[in-house]
Amino acid sequence: MQQLLQQAQKMQQDLARAQEELAATEVDGQAGGGLVRATVNGSGELRGLVIDPKAVDPEDTETLADLIVAAVQAANENAQQLQQEKLGPLAQGLGGMPGLPF
Repeated sequence: MQQLLQQAQKMQQDLARAQEELAATEVDGQAGGGLVRATVNGSGELRGLVIDPKAVDPEDTETLADLIVAAVQAANENAQQLQQEKLGPLAQGLGGMPGLPF
C-alpha cells in the first residue's frame, strides 16, 4: 500500500511539473495565410496577437474579426494538442485512483 501511495505521489509531482511546463510553453496559430497570428501558452491563455497591416481594412472590420477568432482558435487547438502530449499519459495513469480529479 505504501508503494502505491508513493507511486501516486510521484505521478502527482510529474503532473504538476508538466502543467508548469505547459504554462511556460508558447504555441502559435494563424489565419489568413499568416495575416493574423495568435500566441497562447500551453494552458490556452492568449499571450500575443500580431496583425499584418494588410489585414486592416476600415471598411471591412468583420473579416479582420473573423481572422482574429480563427487565429486564436488555431492557437488553442495547438495548445490542446500540446496538453495531450504532455498530460495525456500522466492523466491516464492517475485516472484509476480514487480521490484524484481525473
